[in-house]
Amino acid sequence: MAEDNSVLDSLSDNRAASRGGSRIADGIIYLILSLVALAVLFPFYNVLIMSFGTPGGVILPTKFDISSYHLIFQLGGVVKSFFISLLSTIAGTCLSMFITTCAAYALSKKYPGRNVLMGLIVFTMFFGGGLIPYYLLVKNLHLINSYWVLVLPTLMNAFYMIIMLSFFRGYPISLEESAKIDGASEFTILTRIVVPTSTPVIAALSLFYAVDKWNDWWSPLLFMTDVNKYPLQLLTRNLIVNFEAILNQTAGAAGAASVLMDKIGVLPDNLKMAVLIFNIIPIMLVYPFLQKYFSKGVMIGSVKG
Repeated sequence: MAEDNSVLDSLSDNRAASRGGSRIADGIIYLILSLVALAVLFPFYNVLIMSFGTPGGVILPTKFDISSYHLIFQLGGVVKSFFISLLSTIAGTCLSMFITTCAAYALSKKYPGRNVLMGLIVFTMFFGGGLIPYYLLVKNLHLINSYWVLVLPTLMNAFYMIIMLSFFRGYPISLEESAKIDGASEFTILTRIVVPTSTPVIAALSLFYAVDKWNDWWSPLLFMTDVNKYPLQLLTRNLIVNFEAILNQTAGAAGAASVLMDKIGVLPDNLKMAVLIFNIIPIMLVYPFLQKYFSKGVMIGSVKG
């Protein structure tokens, strides 16, 4: 009995030591993750406090001033550019998801020529015609200075389509066969059975498309010459570049900043940070509603198939 008790005591001691070591390891992991989270959040925090009037390089906010945000709404075209970006993002995301879903579902089936079509789509991921042919194509389609140029040229992303294709290849074939027995067409199966049960991957890819289209300033820079049709991102880019040009052309950056302060009532850096926050808010509002589908959708699309 004494030997049994000693064995039990030694086992309990080992378990206690193991739990203590596990707690220390967990504590170290939490500490590292907390530091990483702080490193990720600090740039956003710095932009936020600067937008309210805190000078650059100061960690703690020194004042709360909404003059920069007030000036944004006074600038003619910022609100209009915001709605241009918002509408083009919504329309572009809906159309892109429709095309991507239809293409992925069609390519998940077996029929003659499928591999050729898939090869052509994959080819576009590695090779392109170049900027000049791309511009000439858009010009010949009469999309210059058209709002459709914000949507149509980037209508489908081949990589996102492949993610959805991988998901559809792992879809239970029994559901589709039972629907066909009941007389359902392929389009009915897609819209009434496949799409409603594919919410995670659709939500994840919708977020990808929305972020891509919301942050796109390169396409309007190439194809938009009418200032009144600028989306918010291009307007923000021009605003930041113009401020930088003024500061660089002036003898002293501090002197230039004071001159701009007298003219517009706020420091240039504060105004730029306020515009950046104005750009970030829509995506920040959308992400929490899709976050629960995000990880699951990406993992399903990347593992199955």
